[in-house]
Amino acid sequence: MSLDPVYLERQGAAAHLVLNQPAKRNALNGAMWAAIPGLLAEAEADAGVRLIVVRGAGGAFAAGADISEFEQVYATPDSAAAYSRAIAQALDALADSPKPTLALIDGACVGGGCGLALACDLRFAAEGSKFGITPGKLGLAYTLNDTRRLINAVGMSAAKDILFTGRILEADEALRLGLIDRLAAREALAGEGEAFAQALSRTSAQSARITKQIIARIEAGQDRDDDATRQLFLDAFQSADFQEGYRAFLEKRAPRFTPET
Repeated sequence: MSLDPVYLERQGAAAHLVLNQPAKRNALNGAMWAAIPGLLAEAEADAGVRLIVVRGAGGAFAAGADISEFEQVYATPDSAAAYSRAIAQALDALADSPKPTLALIDGACVGGGCGLALACDLRFAAEGSKFGITPGKLGLAYTLNDTRRLINAVGMSAAKDILFTGRILEADEALRLGLIDRLAAREALAGEGEAFAQALSRTSAQSARITKQIIARIEAGQDRDDDATRQLFLDAFQSADFQEGYRAFLEKRAPRFTPET
């Protein structure tokens, strides 16, 4: 196991971005936020990686920002702006990843940790995990991008409730609201993530990439096809993956898709 506070670990078809500050329940400091975009780029450059998993070490996902840094990072407007940029760059890099992303949540998922989970495509959680977004308790506010991701997950009214109160949600309520997508027994959570990675490895990486592009356009407000989306659709029919996919279907065998480089 790496001693770095955040590191990348390959597990089969998945690259795990591991938050590794268990003594602080993986509270995210400035160095961790700054390291995330580069680690994501490394995973994205690996053609064998079909899924990027974000998880925490030591029984927590992430308990939020490392408050011990606040006096330093918020000492001046310039330092506060630099710190906020580092967080935004990390979250946007995760949200904009061309590969599917999954937050595997066990334990506390609060504040910046919840923001990190919301930047993933999907969120699987262990029973007993707890969730909260607490800027209101610190006299702060959530950014527009972070707020949009929360609204996309839970809807407008639930987002207002979560943000106005800063309350902690139990895992059952998080599932009901759509903050998480699956809830599993703690001992089964890793297996859920592995099974999802294996399922992806049997499908086309090209299809996942195009699907993410189209979903991103819909989330940005596009509600009709344009030349770009039509071309994405048509390009798939000219691809090696489509040739392999339909031949495999006709031959009643599993397709052997080529990894994207």
